[in-house]
Amino acid sequence: MSEKLKTNPSIELSMETMTRRALVIGGGIAGMQTALDIADAGYEVILVEREPSIGGHMIQLSETFPTLDCSQCIMTPKMVEVSQHPNIRLMTYCEVEDVAGKVGQFDVTIKKKAAYVDREKCTGCGLCNEKCPTKVSSEFDLGLGKRKAIYVPFPQAVPPKPVIDADNCRFLKNGKCGVCKKVCEVEAIDFEQTDSFVEDRVGAIVVATGYDLYAKEKVSEYGYGQYPDVISGLEFERLLSASGPTNGEIRRPSDGRVPKEAVFIQCVGSRDQEKGVPYCSRVCCMYTGKHAMLYKHRVPDGQAYVFYMDIRADGKGYEEFVQRGVEEDGTLYLRGRVSRVFQQDGKIVVWGADTLTRKKIEIAADMVVLATAIVPTAGARELAKKLNITTDEYGFYNEAHLKVHPAESGRPGIFLAGCSHSPKDIPDTVAHAGCAASKVTTLFSSLRAGSDATDSLTQLSATEGREG
Repeated sequence: MSEKLKTNPSIELSMETMTRRALVIGGGIAGMQTALDIADAGYEVILVEREPSIGGHMIQLSETFPTLDCSQCIMTPKMVEVSQHPNIRLMTYCEVEDVAGKVGQFDVTIKKKAAYVDREKCTGCGLCNEKCPTKVSSEFDLGLGKRKAIYVPFPQAVPPKPVIDADNCRFLKNGKCGVCKKVCEVEAIDFEQTDSFVEDRVGAIVVATGYDLYAKEKVSEYGYGQYPDVISGLEFERLLSASGPTNGEIRRPSDGRVPKEAVFIQCVGSRDQEKGVPYCSRVCCMYTGKHAMLYKHRVPDGQAYVFYMDIRADGKGYEEFVQRGVEEDGTLYLRGRVSRVFQQDGKIVVWGADTLTRKKIEIAADMVVLATAIVPTAGARELAKKLNITTDEYGFYNEAHLKVHPAESGRPGIFLAGCSHSPKDIPDTVAHAGCAASKVTTLFSSLRAGSDATDSLTQLSATEGREG
């Protein structure tokens, strides 16, 4: 390492050249925590989120393990705090288009996507949404519920201002309808609105773009996408949520019946070198245990089965949580893989094996829930090119050093937080976000004190020559 440092160019910064403003890309729990920590330290933050609201995947959850705290009860105050913080400029429905420059002097171009709603004029009254006649599948409810063509993603959205879905708006498609414009008393609807671009300069960038779930078509062997009662774990979260499409009641998507037998299958796409990804997604064992427990709470006369390879419950209180599900809620764990899932006589039949008893298992279930793999977000590699940082073979962003620099990318001034780096549970995500924020504030404060910035960036500059 020391020999490498000698050959790298030095980074010359001063109090005059450093811009003490940070850009945080991604408005999930990692991005919000990073932005709040930096802002609380007295520095300006631009928080960019590509969706109409901040909140990420965590706001979609019902409860969180191992305490079963209400996710929205945790997230909603934090989202409001972000939106009201004087040092945070919140830019939702926006994407980073270009990044140039170097640490302390990054010139960024941010695209503001056309929402066809003037968000400065909009009061969030909801009348346009109420009167819109077009209903389409809701992305927030993962297709289990409906939304309008002009919509706010969910009731607690921040900002609580709607956007128009151009692909489904009747007026934008064929010039008909326009009822939202007619009923808007503050004249906030603007069908002529186009994408616009904002340029700014920042001193540091934090990438907190989160994760996606393994594509539905890649786990079709389990009937996902073929049978409506085979759903993902995140879809099950929406059924559990009081704000979800069934108001918290567990009902089959196919016919609305309460499932009396539910099968939960772990490691769907994870730890599968032939058909999936070889890495462990880390959270699946725990949220499957949570799902089985909450299913029993909602359906006391039901039975939950869990097919698993092994249980990885390595967090504080995690092992006790899994045992609680077995002992108090009667979750039946079956150690083995599932060989086939098919529909027969209104049931979802699951064939598998219990390797502990060496017996074949056949369960005629009412619902099957898949713990699908966590993968990088769509567009992660494209963003990496814009930032001139690298990803691993799966698309997660590479850290400067796995052990001693887990929050720094290979490029000085660009940091990583949360699942954009690798799969993490919520506590680890928040801790990683705090680490990234501390790196940013250390960079800014060292220059504020008038010291030479080269020392604080020496370790990062060691990898600068590897980017391309």
